[in-house]
Amino acid sequence: METQLAAATMPVPAASPTKRTGGRSALVLASVRSAVEELIKERGPERVTVPMIAERAGVNPTSIYRRWGDLPTLINEIATYRLDPERPLPESGNLRADLTGWAREIVQHYSKPVNAALLRAGAATAGESESDCLRNRRAEARLFVDRAVNPVITVDQVIDHLVAPIIYRVIFLPLTLDDSTADRLIADLFARA
Repeated sequence: METQLAAATMPVPAASPTKRTGGRSALVLASVRSAVEELIKERGPERVTVPMIAERAGVNPTSIYRRWGDLPTLINEIATYRLDPERPLPESGNLRADLTGWAREIVQHYSKPVNAALLRAGAATAGESESDCLRNRRAEARLFVDRAVNPVITVDQVIDHLVAPIIYRVIFLPLTLDDSTADRLIADLFARA
């Protein structure tokens, strides 16, 4: 009887919480992302505020502050989100061909004014820390170099001579970014090797 009573009074373990993959949270994220992109496109990143984003997204500003903390973190995440690190990367088995396809994709992505504005805003808010965007591009460059049979270039060379010149052009010289940029940079990168 005591055993039955003890068992009856023991707490039942709570079921482990299930992660929601959609619902209200996903709708809020999508609304906020869309609002940030629209406002930056319309006004430029320096004239966008959290209350403006909240109003456009139809959420309370405290929801934005609770999720992101501040405007720079929000903009950095949105800028990173636009070039999805989970997207499929070129995988032909040829390092030069894969890097060429990847560089063309990056150039094409940042040729769109809203993506360039998001990158500029993300770069301006990164401060002295490495941005999520750079961290993701470095991880992708490492993937390309690591899967090459006998790589003739390093990850740092890919960042310094391919990614950095593209990003520099997007931020400071957008008119110099064109369809031939990726191919020229790849030729220079492999000529150095």
